[in-house]
Amino acid sequence: MSDPQVVVVGHPLVKHKLTLMRRKETTTAEFRALLTEISMLLTYEATRDMKLRDEPIETPIGPTTGSVLEGKKVVVIAILRAGLGILEGMIQLIPSARVGHIGIYRNPETLEPVEYYFRVPGNLQDRDVLICDPMLATGNSAVAAVERIKKLGPASIKFVCLLGCPEGIKNFHGAHPDVPIYTGAIDERLNDHGYIVPGLGDAGDRLFGTK
Repeated sequence: MSDPQVVVVGHPLVKHKLTLMRRKETTTAEFRALLTEISMLLTYEATRDMKLRDEPIETPIGPTTGSVLEGKKVVVIAILRAGLGILEGMIQLIPSARVGHIGIYRNPETLEPVEYYFRVPGNLQDRDVLICDPMLATGNSAVAAVERIKKLGPASIKFVCLLGCPEGIKNFHGAHPDVPIYTGAIDERLNDHGYIVPGLGDAGDRLFGTK
């Protein structure tokens, strides 16, 4: 898939860790740790264009000019519940980030998103927002989450996920062509139940050990 708005983070460590996550025998604890580790690598790429400003500092040896982040703090928003797994890695890398949560579940019959919780930092204007969810499957939940955040007028929005598929990416960019996607891999397709193939199963269940 050739799409300038889709960045597949093909780092060897991402590929290696993702393979470990896909294995059905991987334990909940291992899955959780791997997701946190990959999330940090995905966030590294998604924040590559963050703005900097010069700042004079003193090292133990002498004066120099360093670079520090410019502007308001980044906001990271997790789509519940599986997005919490990516959130952990993100805030380890950006500990000063503000954090928000959007509760959305997928109706098992219609596969349409249903919102049940919304809590994000106030005054998103002029802030860069990273929205995260491990799986971009049908794309419906991601589309709904971005739509809600756009109404609050942030400076920019990026979507970060562990896995995507052609159907989900098409749906997402059909609604939000201006929002770039950062992902660890793009898999083959969706099955009849709305799961990514070959995928890694239900990310939420594997993350929290609920099945």
